Amino acid sequence: MIRDYTNIAANERTFLAWVRTGVAIIALGFVIERFNLFLLTIAGAVTAGAERLHIHRLEHPAGRYGGAALVGAGVTLILISTVRFIHTARLLSRDEPYTARATSVSLYFLAVLVLAVAAFSAYLVIA
Repeated sequence: MIRDYTNIAANERTFLAWVRTGVAIIALGFVIERFNLFLLTIAGAVTAGAERLHIHRLEHPAGRYGGAALVGAGVTLILISTVRFIHTARLLSRDEPYTARATSVSLYFLAVLVLAVAAFSAYLVIA
């Protein structure tokens, strides 16, 4: 029997949930990038020889680089969650008690990153 298996399994489930969230953010970034490429192609085909069609979302830097920013945020989220998983696994393998303050910095950073992605996604939908 593995000692303290419930805590180890909970750490792995938490890690997998963060990885799943990161993959979803990366997928959203790819969708935005592909959709912007599709819109640029359509705009170029419709206005062949005429004045370029201006699409508000594509003119703004958020529209052009939004997908890449989401892909980067997803990769960052996965990297931070990996570091946190390894750190927590090492803490669980020790016999001495530890304070939760050691992991609070990574939790704050992950919360800020998730809120930034949510705000950026909402901005892309609204703008």
